[in-house]
Amino acid sequence: MADSKSIQGDSYKGWLYKWTNYIKGYQKRWFVLQNGLLSYYRNQAEMAHTCRGTINLANAFIHTEDSCSFVISNGGTQSFHLKASSEVERQRWVTALELAKARAISMMESDSEDDEPHTQPDKNEFQNTLRTLGSKLEDLNTCNDLIVKHGAALQKSLSELELLDNPGETAPRIKCVNERATLFRITSNAMINACADYLDLAQSQGRRWQRMLQHEHDQRLRLEEMVEQIAKQHSSLEKLARKSLAANVKLDINPKPGVPGSDSDDDDDFYDAVDEHAEEFQVALPHKKKPPGHRRVGSDISQVSIESLGATLGRQEAESSESESGKEEDEAKVISAARKTSANSVKNMRNNLSSQQLTPTLDRKMARKRRKTIPERPNYSINLWSIMKNCIGKDLSKIPMPVNFGEPLSMLQRLIEEMEYSECLDKAAQCDDPTEQLTHIAAFTVSAYAITTIRTGKPFNPLLGETYECDRMDDLGWRSLAEQVSHHPPIAAIHTEGKGWTMWQEFSMSSKFRGKYLQIIPLGTSHLAFTRSGNHYTWRKVTLTVHNIIVGRLWVDNHGEMDIVNHTNGDQCHLKYSQYSYFSRETPRKVTGVVTDKGGNAHWVLTGTWDEKIEGAKVLSTTTSSKGKPVFESGPAKTLWRRRKIPAGHERMYNFTPLAIELNEPEENVAPTDSRLRPDQRLMELGEWDEANKEKVRLEEKQRAARRRRESQVERSLAEGNAFVGYQPLWFQKIKEPTTGNLTHTYNGEYWPVKERQDWSRCPDLF
Repeated sequence: MADSKSIQGDSYKGWLYKWTNYIKGYQKRWFVLQNGLLSYYRNQAEMAHTCRGTINLANAFIHTEDSCSFVISNGGTQSFHLKASSEVERQRWVTALELAKARAISMMESDSEDDEPHTQPDKNEFQNTLRTLGSKLEDLNTCNDLIVKHGAALQKSLSELELLDNPGETAPRIKCVNERATLFRITSNAMINACADYLDLAQSQGRRWQRMLQHEHDQRLRLEEMVEQIAKQHSSLEKLARKSLAANVKLDINPKPGVPGSDSDDDDDFYDAVDEHAEEFQVALPHKKKPPGHRRVGSDISQVSIESLGATLGRQEAESSESESGKEEDEAKVISAARKTSANSVKNMRNNLSSQQLTPTLDRKMARKRRKTIPERPNYSINLWSIMKNCIGKDLSKIPMPVNFGEPLSMLQRLIEEMEYSECLDKAAQCDDPTEQLTHIAAFTVSAYAITTIRTGKPFNPLLGETYECDRMDDLGWRSLAEQVSHHPPIAAIHTEGKGWTMWQEFSMSSKFRGKYLQIIPLGTSHLAFTRSGNHYTWRKVTLTVHNIIVGRLWVDNHGEMDIVNHTNGDQCHLKYSQYSYFSRETPRKVTGVVTDKGGNAHWVLTGTWDEKIEGAKVLSTTTSSKGKPVFESGPAKTLWRRRKIPAGHERMYNFTPLAIELNEPEENVAPTDSRLRPDQRLMELGEWDEANKEKVRLEEKQRAARRRRESQVERSLAEGNAFVGYQPLWFQKIKEPTTGNLTHTYNGEYWPVKERQDWSRCPDLF
């Protein structure tokens, strides 16, 4: 069995076999070596919530037993008996452990040396330091005054010496000049010594205060990580306790006698046990009273044209608090049907799902060969605070960000990247039951957020008139066109054609940087229509928040509520994205939902996470609890969507997925306004960031000049009394959408015929 390992800076990760007990022997575990600590988990997925054990290497002993085995012990209280897959692998681990131990010991020694500077100084110490610095500064001022005085006297003596006519008076004058020069030299030396004393004192205190500040900063980061880890473990242990209690109460199963010397992390390792108890969870219900259109907690805006969306942003907070107060009555309990599942059947189900249903549906034999990698991200350092401190309170789209904080994709490409799991729509197109069709659409909407767990780079803001086409009919069965149709406010229009379905959306956003976090509220509506059934669906996206902008590791949370509405028959799917909290009992990144018909009857329940998978189960019956809340009994769940693995080395390629890697690949015969031809974006992808920043400034200035020309044309037309038509997009036209009654930019059907003729005469010079 091959070992999976990775080395990142001072960390080392990989699979090892750990001795558990005499019954189970060695069990495969995922080990992580970082910051002088060796931790292990059952698998890589557990790293997000449950650590099975940790040993500090600073006080540990490492010794080898044979060609593959080695032991780590901290003096008797804790020991890890480990085995590698080969002698070479064992030696790699031992070397990494010895280096980590040496670094941990040196870190402890440096901490002990700096204990005194790291102690919190009292008020008297600060006052004494300031008093000393003040006295040194007074000495400097005194020396300065003396230098000025003696320098003026010396200058006067020299002038008198030059004006003497009688040689007999020269000797006493020269003596006077020498005396004044001596006083000036003595005063200058005193000034130099006072400056040196002041500099030494200021530098020593400055270094001390800097160490204290860095120590407090490191302490804060460590405490934040510890609190987050404790909260995750607390939540995981509570869930295990509830499941174990429910199993014992319902099935009256007597616990098996313990085995002496068993490992604590394997106490709940029932891989071959039969799971016969029913699972219970909560799902969010559609709100009984809601305004027309789509309701979306945390990012809810009434369904009107995008130009008027900004005026309604002030109502979001009131609506959000309204929803929180009615949270209790907007949830229902789901009891899944009892099922018997063994370990082998679970593995078979997962293999079938991953190999059959979760891959694109078209044969890729005739598809063009596309690239699998891009140039690695260079390691440039930059002062984050010097840029961010001037951006607080500003709109994200108006902040002049350098490419160092971004990724070599435009926002148009990032929006089309949401088609990564288009097979969900292909499966939805084959459904005859509209409620089941809704489950696949819901899974597709959730899949668009999967990559945000590791993708925090800012894409390039598109220029007005910039386009992007993505024709994947040959392998994925769809083709998309995106265009930046407005600059203030920034609006992008996207149109996608698939096998039996068509999707279009108008995307804008409201974003504010608050210093500690960045909140992005998507605006606009997404439309999806199916050819065979004629069903027309709409939905709006939820809020995205980027945390730890200034200090700490960036992480993204998606939260809010989403309604997917079938305008043909009134069916809808209500999804709730739970907001992440350290101390919440809910699963991180949890998504729940229910599919109802026009009469409000539940047909399907959905549960999962937006970064891993979504499952759906058909509702078999509905009852009411003693508190008057609905209780759904569902059948066995099936996987609607599961996230695919990211390619190896993704962290060096901006954490791109395979589709993202292919999006910016150069392609012939595209429009001259296509994002692939944008020079600053291409230079960034090639790793030439300094040149990319220069090109970015040039393009932005060129866009401002074009906007000033348009404004002058408007003023001239108004002065002459002529009607002036503003900027018009090339491939989209603004019309009233018949289903929702909103003004929206809709594809005019001209791009692909123009591409066949290669007649790009109407395209402006953007780059």
